[in-house]
Amino acid sequence: MTHTAYLSLGSNMGNRMNNLKEALKRLQGDYPVTVVNVSSVYETDPVGYEEQDLFLNMVAQINTTLSPYQLLEACLQVEKGLGRKREIHWGPRTVDLDILLYNDENIITEMLVVPHPRMHERSFVMIPLVEISPDILLPKFKQPLYEIADQLSDKEGVRVWKEKNGEDVFELFEN
Repeated sequence: MTHTAYLSLGSNMGNRMNNLKEALKRLQGDYPVTVVNVSSVYETDPVGYEEQDLFLNMVAQINTTLSPYQLLEACLQVEKGLGRKREIHWGPRTVDLDILLYNDENIITEMLVVPHPRMHERSFVMIPLVEISPDILLPKFKQPLYEIADQLSDKEGVRVWKEKNGEDVFELFEN
């Protein structure tokens, strides 16, 4: 059975754009994952721990036969393969992959919470997600994504860095 999931990707160390590209390539190349759509790439101010470089963030829509837990493990392996070290909570990272949504499921376990528990509070997640799927309804919310995003107060910290103009998924990463 094929499942639809949305992933948030972020990077603020090294070649940020290449880190995002490599993460998607590895997910699609090493696992039963097909990248269906991606947002533009946004440069964003750090949240939480602010003494670090600016991030590049984006959202990808994928199709996969992986369970949510298998997808989480795939994301963690891709992060590790690209040099992610977890030293400072919300600190600098080569790449960060978060499962935002997995079908319409509500998952609350020690290992995984879907929908991502803070996604609706973060413009760096909501703006790119709204770009590719504005009408999604989050479980437990009565309003579509675009209405939730409109109410966020930190939107000025999210700026288009490389706009998607109808390119295929990986063409966005070309010069």
